[in-house]
Amino acid sequence: MSRVFLTGFGVVSPLGVGRSAFFQGLREGQIAIRRVDEVLDLPGLPVTVAAPCVDFDPVAFLPPRRAKRLGRASQMAVVAARLALEDARLSPRKPGAVVVGTGIGALEVLLENHLVFRDRGPDRVSPFLIPLMMPNAPAAEISIELGLKGPSFGVATACAAGAHAIGLAFHLIRQGQVEWALAGGTEAVILPLVLAAFDRMGALSRNPHPERASRPFDRDRDGFVLGEGAAIWVLESEEHLQERGGEPLAELLGFGQSSDAFHITAPPEDGEGAVLAMTAALQDAGLTPESVDYINAHGTSTPLNDRVETTAIKRLLGARAYEVPVSSTKSQIGHLLGAAGAVEVGAVLFAFLEGLIPATVTWENRDPECDLDYVPGKPRPAKVRVALKNAFGFGGQNACLVLRAG
Repeated sequence: MSRVFLTGFGVVSPLGVGRSAFFQGLREGQIAIRRVDEVLDLPGLPVTVAAPCVDFDPVAFLPPRRAKRLGRASQMAVVAARLALEDARLSPRKPGAVVVGTGIGALEVLLENHLVFRDRGPDRVSPFLIPLMMPNAPAAEISIELGLKGPSFGVATACAAGAHAIGLAFHLIRQGQVEWALAGGTEAVILPLVLAAFDRMGALSRNPHPERASRPFDRDRDGFVLGEGAAIWVLESEEHLQERGGEPLAELLGFGQSSDAFHITAPPEDGEGAVLAMTAALQDAGLTPESVDYINAHGTSTPLNDRVETTAIKRLLGARAYEVPVSSTKSQIGHLLGAAGAVEVGAVLFAFLEGLIPATVTWENRDPECDLDYVPGKPRPAKVRVALKNAFGFGGQNACLVLRAG
């Protein structure tokens, strides 16, 4: 089986567009969460904060007519894919796979057309509604944009979708079905209805202060903050990389996945599903838990997830759990749902390339049930060789990636 390397990173995030802006935000500990009740009509909603990509203008990257024919999630995915190829200095000559995850898709298009249908009649509904909102649209639009005729498909595993997409592309390459791939996740659903729905579940933070709303592993956490964005990665086989004379950013060593088979939104208290995914990823990589230098956690800032993920990490690492740094990028960018896992792999790359472990910048108060080293406050200098990236989705669908510095 071929070794697989990450060679390009394209990102649209609340911290900015492109790898440089994303890394700068991590380095400086920027919090990209803001009040949105002044720009969205949120009648009666106690949720007032989110993490939008305010610096993203699709027309800066795409012709206006092309941008108009894409849902926002697809716009972000197509731009991220182009940035990833630029970052890898790759001009595709061979068919590559395109695998893109999303949790919800272009819901804004459905809501807009529902109002048109209700108020103006069926003959005013957009003929592009279905291709705009279908969850495989981001992968399809990247393939069309770049003329890529290899395997192309979407992944829908809620908040694990981006990590699942990277893992599935990794397996396609390692098994010899393709030599390279574009893979990642995208999501753009900062909408009043979505905020209301997550709030009704008790999943969102009601803290009105942007700098204190997303508090992974902190005693005073009260829910996640909804964000948006996309990340697409270039994955290449060792042979393809050598043939074109490219440079690796990091090596992808293993991919593990599991199902909680427990509850549609809540993980089991013992963290068994998360343990199974992390264990499977390490076995796939041919490594033991003793090899792990850093874990970029799912770390949503919900009372249940953070407690259960802490339990799972303790079960995986044993006494070493207290020695391995664990941090959550969601403290800075909120929860990007189907894009979260893919964007947060960028935080692992940051640790490899910058020699800094990204912080859980909002952590202040110890929770007796969350008692690991969460790298509070600011990034910490460290040499990270092997890292885990966790992503857990509603439905109890779990994914874990093992990465090694390039």
